[in-house]
Amino acid sequence: MLDSVKVQYPPLPLIRTWVWMMIESGNPELQDKGRNNLISAFGSLAEANKYLAENS
Repeated sequence: MLDSVKVQYPPLPLIRTWVWMMIESGNPELQDKGRNNLISAFGSLAEANKYLAENS
């Protein structure tokens, strides 16, 4: 039964915003917030990157 449960991630535009905050904003507070949001949603930056690579 648990195999049929699909993990729900935030909408792709929101994920892209967090990536922009982390990489391109140039603001340390925004960079931290973007990184923290991605880690909270995916568990790690590696998982977020994997999701983006598969769904972009």
